[in-house]
Order: sequence, then structure tokens, then C-alpha cells
Amino acid sequence: MIRARIHRHGDERLLAACDGELLGKTFQNGMARVTITEAFYGGDEITEETLAERMGSVTMMNLFGERAIAVAIEKGYVASENVIVVAGVKHAQVVII
Repeated sequence: MIRARIHRHGDERLLAACDGELLGKTFQNGMARVTITEAFYGGDEITEETLAERMGSVTMMNLFGERAIAVAIEKGYVASENVIVVAGVKHAQVVII
């Protein structure tokens, strides 16, 4: 499953989504350190299909994990060459113009 939360600020809607098993873990790669927190990513537990639907309703995305990134690539929001890896975990940020 995927864990996802939509954060709203004015007209902006940020989808924070991660593979469920990443929630609560911290990843460090050199100076980069990321904690996948419940407060930011831990909203609903959803399927990949629901994630794809939510991607169509937001202005930005912050994605972590193999499955979340795969959906974004499949739907054309992320190019595979733009995915970075933080301590072995795939990550992408998206701004929709």
C-alpha cells in the first residue's frame, strides 16, 4: 500500500506519498537526511490506482519509494532519469505548471 496526504496552502495542493513500509524511517546519504514522518506522509492508506487519481488533482508532489515513483513514471509526471536515490530509496519532487 501507499501512504499519502494532501497538504493545502492557498491554491496550492501538495501530494506527499510514500510506500507504506517507509513510514517512520530515516534515510541518510552524506549530508542529506530524510525522515518519512506520519505528519507529512502518513495520511490515508491507498492503492496505486487511487494514488494515480490524486496525482491528477494537485499542483506539487513529494514522493518516496519504488511503488509511488513507479506510478508517477507510468502516468508521465516523472521521467526516470529525474529520480534521485537517497540511501537506496527512490525520491522525486514534481511541480505541475
